[in-house]
Amino acid sequence: MIFRRIGCGLILLLLSLFWGGNAVAAERRTPVVAAVEKAGPAVVNIRTEKLVRRGGTPFFGFSDPLFEQFFRELASPRTYKTQSLGTGVIIDAQGLVLTNAHVIEKASKIFVALTTGGRELEAELVGQDHQLDLAVLRILGAGPFPALKPARSDDLLVGETVIAIGNPLGLGHSITTGVISSTRRRMSTENNEFGLFIQMDALVNPGNSGGPLININGDLIGINTAIIQQAQGIGFSIPIDTAKRVLDDLIEFGRVRPAFTGILPGEVGQAFSNSLGAGGVLVHGVEPGSPAEKAGLRIADVLLTIDDDAIGTTDEYRSLLRTYTPGDPLRLGILRGAEPLALTLKLAEIPAGYAVDYAERVFGLRLADSRQGLRVQGVSAGSKAEEIGIRPGDFVTEVAGVRLSSVDEFSRLMERLYGRQPLRFLVVRGGRGYYVEL
Repeated sequence: MIFRRIGCGLILLLLSLFWGGNAVAAERRTPVVAAVEKAGPAVVNIRTEKLVRRGGTPFFGFSDPLFEQFFRELASPRTYKTQSLGTGVIIDAQGLVLTNAHVIEKASKIFVALTTGGRELEAELVGQDHQLDLAVLRILGAGPFPALKPARSDDLLVGETVIAIGNPLGLGHSITTGVISSTRRRMSTENNEFGLFIQMDALVNPGNSGGPLININGDLIGINTAIIQQAQGIGFSIPIDTAKRVLDDLIEFGRVRPAFTGILPGEVGQAFSNSLGAGGVLVHGVEPGSPAEKAGLRIADVLLTIDDDAIGTTDEYRSLLRTYTPGDPLRLGILRGAEPLALTLKLAEIPAGYAVDYAERVFGLRLADSRQGLRVQGVSAGSKAEEIGIRPGDFVTEVAGVRLSSVDEFSRLMERLYGRQPLRFLVVRGGRGYYVEL
């Protein structure tokens, strides 16, 4: 009888320990843990190899000119292999990976390491856009792969908990948590492009770039980026809605096709801006037959919003337009005189040959290919180019900091800079170059 009681007591004790342990484990399984368990398998560590060609003497640390002259013949260029690290997230069971463009920039080889199984597989670049800092890779291996489908970022709440997953310093998956400080923070990046970002106090360090930002439900709401140097103690993420809008273009065309509105934008005056209580973009011109003309826009209209996003400057207008592709509809909020209006504009592709025609109409330059660069064939009478002193026979070798050697390169650049004015041109005459703004 005594032994039976002791046995029952031991059983009850063991059961209480078991149930108690489960209760403690259940208490520790917070929503953050559940979200990471859901999203984690789709996160990959990215390793890239780059071939860098450098010259210089193999003897470092000697500054004596005689020594350097003696070994000059040995200082032939050498090729070095360098590596960089980042993060990505699988968004398709067939192996499509979304990451930052700067993570795989100039990579000769790309490898992704999977969480499940620890496999490292080679990947290929499908498409990239440096202005948006987005890239799509394809894993070269048999699937299916664990994937995390893009959710939405238009319903985010300031103060809600978010989780960033990354690969800082190549240490493998690291988790940081925080709250959203702003759902649409306007920032300029290293290449002076403006963008809208999710701002949070979850840190995004080098190596975390390209990793997913998830909400408490484990949904993919952003792609983390460490491209903004001034970020200290805070993190930024590209809203997943931005990525979704350009994803099809990246996969199908390998790039984001520039969208054409037919609006020639300009800044509104300071006095007018103050009267609005905010900025705006002046419709300086409307291209004939363009989407803008078809939508009913007129010269002197003031563009205030695109899809409810306020537009304060031409830089903001252009950067927001970069997140759309041809065929997308835009809901425009404009001011015509004192009357607010709502219009819908359907974006189109930039017409073939438009950039060259644009240069002649807007800048007054007729350009042609030559061995020395873009040759100025003609200058329109009364144009900005004539006023500033450009002549036929001059050469244009650089526009907006980009070196150019052909009309095709100029056309592609003008597609990217469409509507931006003024632009800085490097004009060469008689072997001497000078900068002008048009």
